[in-house]
Amino acid sequence: MGAISAELIKLKRSLAWPVVVLLPIVLVLAGAATQLARGTQPENGWDTVWIQSVGFYGLFPLAIGIAILGSLVWRVEHRGSNWNALMSSPTPTLRIVVAKALVVAGLTALMQVVLVLAVIAIGKLAFGLPGMLPGQHLGIGLLLMLAAVPAAALQSGLSLFLRSFAAPVAIALVASGISTAALMVADNAALVSPYGLATRTTLLGTGSFADSGTVTAGDVTAIAVAALVLTVLIIAITTAVLNRRDPRI
Repeated sequence: MGAISAELIKLKRSLAWPVVVLLPIVLVLAGAATQLARGTQPENGWDTVWIQSVGFYGLFPLAIGIAILGSLVWRVEHRGSNWNALMSSPTPTLRIVVAKALVVAGLTALMQVVLVLAVIAIGKLAFGLPGMLPGQHLGIGLLLMLAAVPAAALQSGLSLFLRSFAAPVAIALVASGISTAALMVADNAALVSPYGLATRTTLLGTGSFADSGTVTAGDVTAIAVAALVLTVLIIAITTAVLNRRDPRI
């Protein structure tokens, strides 16, 4: 708990907060921009608003947002002598890796909350849609918080080893592009890629790419299990590599 508390203190003045709030809002506005300019209503109501906003958001902006958060969370450790201080502390390596990954994952989860709220706001205030965002979409928003954890853990690990702020972001962009291309062939391809897993979740029930257009219990279970397995694997590899690179004293 001490490592996590320390990370939360560092977040008080972090530049991560504008990313958490502004990125999903900008993407939702961008998704609705054409119809807003034309003054037309979404053809299928809430479903159309969701696909236009969240579907595009999951293709690569989500991965880029997570990568930026990872770089920002690790930025302070790569300044001055902070890295040596961190590595010479009595905190176990695993706890450091987990704490950082949890912070990135937590910020990413908050980003999904802002995303859903922005979709609801644009649907109600801009388009005057009746009712509320369907429960299926709310459930996918919750599932996305879990599905994005492996990508958060991976980006945290990349930002741990790469001092450059931009390099992890570039890797996320390229990897998300490859994962998206793989999804055009088979949705199961997402289960082996942290980025593909997040993208696959945003496309659930949309009928886009290889998605069937319906959300099944099997889909949800497969995503949840894949998220757990990938997260554990990434954390374990990151910890092992860090121990080899920087032996604790």
